[in-house]
This record gives sequence, C-alpha cells and structure tokens, in this order.
Amino acid sequence: MKDLAKVRNIGISAHIDSGKTTLTERILFYSGKTHKIGDVKKEGATMDHMELEKEKGITITSAATSVAWDGHPINIIDTPGHVDFTVEVERSLRVLDGAILVLCAVSGVQSQSLTVDRQMKRYKVPRLAFINKLDRTGSDPDSVISQMRDKLGINPVQMQVPIGLEDDHDGVVDLISRKAYVFEDDKTKKDNFKEVEIPADMVDLVEEKRHDMLEALSMFDDNLMEALLAEEEYDETKLHQLIRDAVLAHEIVPVYMGSAFKNKAVQPLLDAIVRYLPNPTEVENYAIDNDQFVEGEDPKKIRLKPDDDLPLVCMAFKIVLEQFGQLTYTRIYQGKIVKGETYVNTRTGQKVRFGRLVRMHANDREDLEEAGAGDIIAVVAVDCASGDTFCGDGKNYSLESIYAAEPVITRSVEPTKRDGADKLAKALERFRREDPTFHVRSDEETGQTLIAGMGQLHLEVYIERIKREYGVECEVGAPRVAYRERPTRGVVFDYKHKKQSGGSGQYGHVKGNMEPLPEDAEEQYEFVNEITQGKIPKEYIPAIDKGFRSMLDKGPLAECEVVGVKMTVNDGSYHDVDSSEMAFQAAGRGCMREEIFTKGKFTLMEPIMKLEIEAPEEFQGSVAGHLASKRGLINNISQRGQDCVIDAECPLSELFDYANELRSMTQGKGNYSMEFAKYGVVPQSLQPEIIAKRKAEKEARLAKT
Repeated sequence: MKDLAKVRNIGISAHIDSGKTTLTERILFYSGKTHKIGDVKKEGATMDHMELEKEKGITITSAATSVAWDGHPINIIDTPGHVDFTVEVERSLRVLDGAILVLCAVSGVQSQSLTVDRQMKRYKVPRLAFINKLDRTGSDPDSVISQMRDKLGINPVQMQVPIGLEDDHDGVVDLISRKAYVFEDDKTKKDNFKEVEIPADMVDLVEEKRHDMLEALSMFDDNLMEALLAEEEYDETKLHQLIRDAVLAHEIVPVYMGSAFKNKAVQPLLDAIVRYLPNPTEVENYAIDNDQFVEGEDPKKIRLKPDDDLPLVCMAFKIVLEQFGQLTYTRIYQGKIVKGETYVNTRTGQKVRFGRLVRMHANDREDLEEAGAGDIIAVVAVDCASGDTFCGDGKNYSLESIYAAEPVITRSVEPTKRDGADKLAKALERFRREDPTFHVRSDEETGQTLIAGMGQLHLEVYIERIKREYGVECEVGAPRVAYRERPTRGVVFDYKHKKQSGGSGQYGHVKGNMEPLPEDAEEQYEFVNEITQGKIPKEYIPAIDKGFRSMLDKGPLAECEVVGVKMTVNDGSYHDVDSSEMAFQAAGRGCMREEIFTKGKFTLMEPIMKLEIEAPEEFQGSVAGHLASKRGLINNISQRGQDCVIDAECPLSELFDYANELRSMTQGKGNYSMEFAKYGVVPQSLQPEIIAKRKAEKEARLAKT
C-alpha cells in the first residue's frame, strides 16, 4: 500500500542555462535511477530525449520521471528554461505540489526567473531554491539571495554556507546541524562526499549566518524567539517542522547551493525535498461541480481528497501524439485509474476506456495495472485535449484549466512539393493539439497556412520537427509580428440586416454601443445583453454575439486581430417569419463591418518584449544608444561582476536580428534574453508604413495565387 505522506511531486524550473537538466541528471544518478550521468552538451542528458534537444543542448519539452530517496517516491518534471517554451513550465506547475527554483550563482535572478516565479505564485506552489554554479568565476550567492528578496518579493532563508567559491568550491556547511560536507568531482561515485570539521576561518561566519537563519524563522514561532533571546539551543526536530510549516504556508523559501555540474551538494537538496516540500495530502486542490453550475453565479467548488477509494478525478495536463496513438500525461487528484476501466471526459461527456497505463522515465515506459491519488502517469491511446478532466462513478467535475499565453510572432509555411501537403497538415494538427501556444490558421483569401508562436526559436523548432519527423521540406515566410487593432473611441450602432430573394427572407435588427475596454482587462472581448421586453427573442442573442466574434480576426486597419472591444446590445427588432439565428448572426457580422469598423477609430498595437542584456561595462554606452534607436526604453542598469546588466523594454518588430547586432557591438561578449511583456500602441508616425506594408504583402500573395 502506497504511503501518500512520503510521495513528492516536484518540478525543476529556472531561466535558460541555469543548470536544471544537469541538476536533474545528478538527482537521477544519486538516487540510483541511472548508473551514468548524462551530459547536456555531449551525448545528451537522459531527460533531453529528443534529437533536437541533444543537438541544441537545451530542453524543449518537459520530461517526467520518478526516483526514490530515503524511502520517499519523488515524481519529477524537468521543464524548459527558454521563454518560447514557457507553456511546458505552466502546465507542469499546474499539476505539481512543490518546486525547485534553480538560479545561477553568477547571473542571479534573470528575466525568465521572474516568469517562473510568477507561474509558481499563480498556482501557489511551495518551493525550495538552489543556487547553482558556485564553481563559476564571479559566483556570488549573497547577491543572488538579495536579488530574490528584491526582485521576486519572496522571503529567502539561507540554509547553507558554501565552502569556497569559484575554483575553490568544495562543499557546504549545513546551518541547522553545523555539519560541513565536502564533495569529490567524480561522476562515477554515488557516495562522493564526506563529513569534515568546519574550516577554522569559517566558524564565525557560520555562526553569524546561523543566527540570521534562526532570526528569520523566529518570525513564525514564539518559542524559537524566546530561545534566541535566552541564547538557548533549539530542538533540531522542531526546527525542521517549523521550516516545513513555513514553506507550506508560502512564508519562506529555503535556499540551498552547490554545483550540479561538479557533482557538489546535490544530496543535501534531495534531503530538503523530502523534508520540507508537501505531499499530496497537504495541498488543497479544488474542482468545479458542473451539475451544480448556475449561470450568473460563482461556480461551486469541491475540495478533492487524495484517497484511492473515492471516485476518480484526474487531469490530462500534457499530450504527445505518437505513431501508434496519443500519449496523455495525467495527474490523479482523487480516486484511482485501473487499466481497462472506462471513465468520462467531462468536457465532451464521452466515455473513454483507459487501455494501457505507463509510468514515464523520460522516453522510457514502465507498464502499470493501476495508479492512485497523487500519482503522475501517462495513458496510451486516449483521445482528449490538454486540460481535460476525467471522472469516475457519475461525478461531473472540472479542474481549472492551464493558462496559455497568446502568440506574438507569425510565419507562413508551405510544402515545397505538392505531395507534402497532407503530411504538413498532419504535423501542424499534431503540434497544435500538443502545444496550446502554437496556433495554426489558414488565410481565406490567399490559401496560405500561417503558424503563430511565442518566438522565433519556438517556430524554428517546429519547422525543423516537420522536416525530420514527417519528411516535409517547407518554404517558410519571413517572421511577422502579431500586431493587434484596438478601438480608441466608442460607437453607437443601429444596424438592420434585411434580405429578400424569394421564399423566406432574413431579418435581424440590432442597436447598442461599442466601448473600448481597458488595455489591462483580463478578457479582451465582452458582450453585454441589455435587451428588455422581448424586443429580440432571447434565443437569438447568442447568434448576435457569435456574429460579432466572427469579425474579430481581421480589423479595419491591417487585417489584424481586434482586441479591447465591449459590445452592448440594448435594442432592436425582429420579424415573426424572417428572423432566425442565421439572420441575427449575419446582423452581428454586418454591424461590425459597416458600423464599428467604418465609424470607429482604431489604432495598431504591437508586442513589447522585456529584455535583459548583459555585456562588458565598456560597451554600456553603445548598447544603450543602440536600444534607443530601436524605440527601446531602459528601465534599469546594474552591475554584475565586470558586466553591466540592462533591463529594458523594446518592440518585437525591432529585435529580429538583435542577437547578431549585439554580438557585433560587443566583440561577441554580449548576450541577452527576452520575454513577452505587454502590448503597446504603435506610434502614429509608423502606423501608415505598417498598414501599407501589410497591404502590399496581401496583394503579392493574392497575385501569386
């Protein structure tokens, strides 16, 4: 019988190149899961099982595995660090109970660290922090801890002191036990550490840091505070429980440190995972009871209990389409899944038989007969979508779905040979289903297939996968920014759709007003029904809404998506014979085309990216000046060792060749990372040029077809 109190479901997340996958490799090795440590840069890491991941040395897709440490089963998901693949982090954190935030000892809190922190807070995931790469020149864990407090707004509590830094980094001192451990840089030994005396020149520092740790923890326990004031020792067992309680309450983030690449201080982190991160019984998970849903009221939430004997409630959080069917990664919150049993997809209402269950270890599989509450497994050959909820025994629950950001860049893609069209369609459908941030649509006028994603690397990876996995060579259009169009003033509308061409006609009449929504509104389209006295029958109201929505794909300026629209219908009329849902839907479309787009005033919006640029200090002036020429806005300049770090915002349209430009400006020494920040208004002086360019592109495509 599985002891749920010992189970840990954790994710490892960080900014790109902080060492997440390297750390995971060491966890696999020291826990006995693997007998050899994989290398991200050479033969490829165990968790980076795709060929592209091995070639590029980055994680593209999250991978799941399970290990055991000190009698505790630990399910681990290793996630990508690049912002283009942020949905992989998003959906992993949605189903995990705890997390490890990995930070580089030199670079500290970087742009993607902020994104990961936001995601952890969104899903209320308790965490530990691991400051990695203490062996690197310029490592400064004290600075990283300070950045965690200032930039992330969390309460980091240092649990270890490093023994040496850079080339002298040998191990760590545990501040609770006052024990020092040194580690050998040996990839073949699982017991590569030994306990030693605290170095004489570190004794005072250890006591100082230990006092700081106890002082921080005393904020959550009066007994500890009294012991500190009386200068008395405090029981270690009670101290561990206090830390665990504070982590679960999101009050503190214990900070560990070491060097995963040099095989130093990974085992103490594993001890902390089982000691301080929650088990499935300590995390509150809720589902919406669809049977008790009442329109206009807040949905009734049911707390799920991780009990195998209760009806099943589980979430399909990630899908991978394979040659012989779909592989569905699933987190079980309540009840159990039994091989061969049938369960209900509450989104579709369909009954689905779960024929084969497997536990994943990267790309390898272990067959299971059943899996219970708290487990993360995969189900083979089940047709569903990412975010679907499955229930058993007549339950009709829905779990909160996974947040997926909107794409910011578009490219056209066409097969170079006509016989590749079917394969391309299959590939795009597969990737669209697997990745909620990868969008595919067809341009009705030109017949072009357009793909949209989170960045250039995102789309390049999918284009390369189409070539390798489906054997289709593609002609790919230049990257296009995903501009949007937003109204800047309201419009009062009165539109009548009337059509008579023999037989029954069409009649739909709508009146109301359009108002711009605030730029920071959570939903960028809103429909309000203020019809009274049955002036339009209520069965036609959804058709009006559908008509409005259908016109939002192409705006009046440059045929970009329209956002920030609030449509209120407050009057109108209908005909007893000629009115229908189709007629009122046509009225909605005509109203948008003839009234809103014609009378309204619209402006172009563009994606603004958050940039973090690191370059030697002597290039600060040229980098800042170059940014200004790209309409960039510098928010902060700070020092990191001998380098300057520039935090800025800049339109995506100005950044397509920025990597090469930055390298040439800084003699190859500069690097940067970026992530989507917001949409901003395109300056009025630039809008005519963008509109004219889009019009010319459209005419060229039409001429080609």
